[in-house]
Amino acid sequence: MPIIPLPIFEEDADPSRRGGAMTDEQTYANLKAPTSIVVRYGARRMVGEFPYEGKAKPGCGSKLVVRTPRGTELGEMLTTTCGNGGCSKSVSRSEVRKYIEHSGGKDFPFTDEGEVLRVADSTDLENWSRLQASTRARRDRAYEVAREFNLPIKLVELEAILGGELLTLHWMALDESRPEVAPLVQALTKAFETPVFGNQIGARDEARLVADYEKCGQHCCCKNFLKVLKPVSMKSAKTQKATLDPLKISGRCGRLMCCLRYEDETYAELAKKLPKKGRRVNTEDGPGVVIDGKILVQLVLVRLDEDQREIAVPVEELLP
Repeated sequence: MPIIPLPIFEEDADPSRRGGAMTDEQTYANLKAPTSIVVRYGARRMVGEFPYEGKAKPGCGSKLVVRTPRGTELGEMLTTTCGNGGCSKSVSRSEVRKYIEHSGGKDFPFTDEGEVLRVADSTDLENWSRLQASTRARRDRAYEVAREFNLPIKLVELEAILGGELLTLHWMALDESRPEVAPLVQALTKAFETPVFGNQIGARDEARLVADYEKCGQHCCCKNFLKVLKPVSMKSAKTQKATLDPLKISGRCGRLMCCLRYEDETYAELAKKLPKKGRRVNTEDGPGVVIDGKILVQLVLVRLDEDQREIAVPVEELLP
């Protein structure tokens, strides 16, 4: 079916009728290629800022071929840090530093040991697709070899990189012992004729590698944006949840949900505004005793002295 040009779009494309504003092509032509790019790469979605000397001007989400300490990898451009992104997603260096500080500081897995080689072309993407397709067979082979050693470990993922220089075996210990995996790594290196690096991980890292959606309907935080996976205390769960049912407060990893930790400060501030249970308060319906409270909605349940009725009262409507 032929495309029928619409007058309004034709007018927008005509520079003479746009009040001197530049077209998208002109805007892009005036942009300079970035000198450094923030890239997300690897199965654990690591983040790094690498220098770039190319002339192409990639945008957010562009696939890039990068060299990291592990070898040649396929990465994804997050944004330039020089304020030259050409869109509203461009982030300044000060904003990047602020985000890192709020997301774990020194524990944040951010590196500058690398280089952006080029924007990925069709050949790079085809090679990556073939590599991903062969990963399942390699993983099955790794399971077979591991069974021969009968180690108390669980193989989580076998990660390959674009250049094929290295395979990373992510594994978990099944008990408190310290299994010796060096012989297994050597056997896998011989089987695949590629250097294999054994990386021990915990339950939260396992979820980051293999989980998808959480019960809230969103991607697991560890897989989406959360970079520092710190322990979560039961105190946070008690503060935020009306129930301590493990099925309701545990994530895909079987541990307490990460959102309990980074929402804890907000809940603590809101909790300070609620009168404690047993405290006497005054309401428009008369005096009474607080018997319960809802932190997020800032409501208290009050049992009135006069007729023992129970009423819900917003905190701001309590009388002095």
